[in-house]
Amino acid sequence: MQTRITHLFNIQYPIIQAGMIWCSGWRLAAAVTNAGGLGMIGAGSMYPEVLREHIQKCKAAVGGKPFAVNVPLLYPDIVDIMEIIVQEGVPIVFTSAGSPKTWTAQLKRHNIMVVHVVSSVKFAIKCQEAGVDAVVAEGFEAGGHNGREETTTLCLIPMVRDAITIPLIAAGGIANGRAMMATMALGADGVQVGSRFAASLESSAHDNFKTSIVNAQEGDTLLTMKQLTPVRLIKNKFFDQVQEAELRGASREELALLLGRARAKKGMFEGDLDEGELEIGQVAAQITDVKPAAEILKDMWEEFVATQKQIASWIMDQGR
Repeated sequence: MQTRITHLFNIQYPIIQAGMIWCSGWRLAAAVTNAGGLGMIGAGSMYPEVLREHIQKCKAAVGGKPFAVNVPLLYPDIVDIMEIIVQEGVPIVFTSAGSPKTWTAQLKRHNIMVVHVVSSVKFAIKCQEAGVDAVVAEGFEAGGHNGREETTTLCLIPMVRDAITIPLIAAGGIANGRAMMATMALGADGVQVGSRFAASLESSAHDNFKTSIVNAQEGDTLLTMKQLTPVRLIKNKFFDQVQEAELRGASREELALLLGRARAKKGMFEGDLDEGELEIGQVAAQITDVKPAAEILKDMWEEFVATQKQIASWIMDQGR
């Protein structure tokens, strides 16, 4: 199947692995790319030279196939990060958490494709005006840092599709072929998948965190810290501390102090399920196992094709 996304990135399947902090190292990125999708290294949890090492190892592992790097634009070492990306010849960059105008033109001057992540129609339009090659529209269901608008994927994708002409990637709540089929029927050219790949063998997340994803049930995640920086978390002791602080009207400064600098690392990378920040999407309730990334991608694609055939059969039955 060819879509504008498979053509743009020169990949076999329109499935992109999200750049998740503490989960998306070179092993996961390479596994997804080698399976026919687009793998992505998450720079948000890496010092510049660590990122360089991951890029070099990923390049060696994929043998010329495309991969991407996700860069939160609020990253303190952003200049060094972008310099390394250019030096290492990264073909595709996904930017987030900032204005697409800041780096898009400079990256494109080095023949690097740029995709920006948004959670609203307004910012999707700004991305197109800034000259990005594609947009990721991420719904409220997604894990990690999220949009304040709380627009769900089902509502967001068709609105963004009607507002822009460049390729559109759907994200948020997509962990299987049925969800992929639904978002593409709404106008997406491909999908970005985070939570499902966080629970893969190649994910750099701690095994404790992977187990917490598999054990998560409906309602076990909630968007919190809306006053500071909205983030969807699995409920745990740290989550309860945040909730208590917000309910009594804690200031942004107090919330920032409570969050600290290493909560996400403590939870997702070091496996502290009590005191750590456990970022994952609502779709965790559908994830029941940890398996290789290539198998995840294969399962998604096969279910997508089966769903497509089922819908075609319904249409044919209606025409009889």
